[in-house]
Amino acid sequence: MEKTHMIILIVALSSSFVLFVILFLICVCRRKVPAGNESWDKEANPEFKEIGVEEMDMKGDYIRFEGGEDLTCFDILDAPGEVIGKSSYGTLYRANLLSDLVLLLRFLRPACTIEKVQDLMHVVQLLGSVRHPNLVPLCGFYSGSRGEKLMVHPFYRRGNLAQFIRDENDGSHKWEIIYRISMGIVKGLDYLHTSAQKPIIHGNLKSKNIFLGRNHQPFVSDFGIHLLLNPAASQEMLEDANVEGYKAPELTKTKDSSTATDIYSLGVILLELITGKEPISGKANPNQDLYLPTLIRNAILEHRMSALYHHDVLRDDNGGSGSSCVSEDIVIKFVKLALACCSPSPSHRPDIKQICKKLEEIGRKS
Repeated sequence: MEKTHMIILIVALSSSFVLFVILFLICVCRRKVPAGNESWDKEANPEFKEIGVEEMDMKGDYIRFEGGEDLTCFDILDAPGEVIGKSSYGTLYRANLLSDLVLLLRFLRPACTIEKVQDLMHVVQLLGSVRHPNLVPLCGFYSGSRGEKLMVHPFYRRGNLAQFIRDENDGSHKWEIIYRISMGIVKGLDYLHTSAQKPIIHGNLKSKNIFLGRNHQPFVSDFGIHLLLNPAASQEMLEDANVEGYKAPELTKTKDSSTATDIYSLGVILLELITGKEPISGKANPNQDLYLPTLIRNAILEHRMSALYHHDVLRDDNGGSGSSCVSEDIVIKFVKLALACCSPSPSHRPDIKQICKKLEEIGRKS
């Protein structure tokens, strides 16, 4: 009888122990699952903004900057996109988010970007900190596990400056608008060149990389992109600029962009604005580095100002002279400033502060 009680006691204790082990394992599993789900929810939740750049870098995920705090990598990657531009180093997309927000996404090809993560993240943080009324902000940066890079920017529905000039929009004929756009571009470039201890070189300044907002407010984009590219991709970018007419002549010998090469490109854009002509013409001499400055310089020297007014810069809306007119003297000063920026010698080009001062003087007299 005692043996029977002993057996029953052992069986009961063994059963209790097994049950305890089972319950313990269940509790452990339940605790692990919610912890993982909570982490995932925080990652997907737009309100989870506490994650640091270092942690994001390690995860190869999405880094948020000012203006992109409420976006997640899921918002970005799941948004249907429409290709609106391509370059040698990437593709531009117009992305429509479920929240009716429209973004400009720039995909950088993995083969074109620098490989060292530390250098890449340093540049990304630098570009993400830039904020100015005439510069396109970087709102976010996604780095994928396969090397893909995605830059997130606001979308500007009014298109770029090149389209504005080529479409011969009524506004492109008006001095007031030409001057406003010019001043905005110069102020944006001034911020890049002088606001930090070390200048931020744009490196790819052209009318296609300037977007227009309300009241023709210009927004300079693509600044510093060359810092994210490897040497081969950077060189290809320079060759594209040469074909389009924005490459400074000294870049045929040196491969490094500078504030002076930015000034050269700025001068080309100012000439585009005042003439409505493309930097490179099909009638250009192949031996000429730039067709447009030669055309304008000859027009000034020979006093044939009609070359400057082919799109009625001196006319008002009614086609005659009126209060919105600007004098030939003002236009000549504007063109001379642009030509000074396009000087073949970098040392003869004005710096951005001098350009700001001169342009403000022109504005006061017009």
